[in-house]
Amino acid sequence: MSDRIESSRAPEAVGAYPHARRVGNLLFLSGVGPRVRGSKDIPGVTLDEHGNMVDYDIEAQCRSCFENIRAVLEDAGSNWENIVDVLSFLTDMKRDFEGYNKVYAEYFAGEGNPNPARTTIEISRLPQGGNAPIAVELKVIATVD
Repeated sequence: MSDRIESSRAPEAVGAYPHARRVGNLLFLSGVGPRVRGSKDIPGVTLDEHGNMVDYDIEAQCRSCFENIRAVLEDAGSNWENIVDVLSFLTDMKRDFEGYNKVYAEYFAGEGNPNPARTTIEISRLPQGGNAPIAVELKVIATVD
């Protein structure tokens, strides 16, 4: 039996899935992106006068994404330090990997941070859609004490 987790602080799902599922002492998060709860706003995105994206800041998107993950973990009774595995999706590895890796190290490496196993892959698109597509999404597995 597994428990569905819905966070009151993370952005609403864009499909028919929960923020996470708990099975025993493991927590499996659905893909988490940088969107802001209650809106379609994506931190770090610059739009033109027609509402089309002209640029984005991968570091701002990563920070927002990581804070959304933190919210899901905490609302599920876990915490940042319990992350054991991260699957990262980037839409432009060549452009964004350096900035992503820099922010990732701030959140995941060093004393007091989880330093989990990690896989990073490039994909052509993430499901946010619209004129301001997201450039990063993470899928996380954590333990629950």
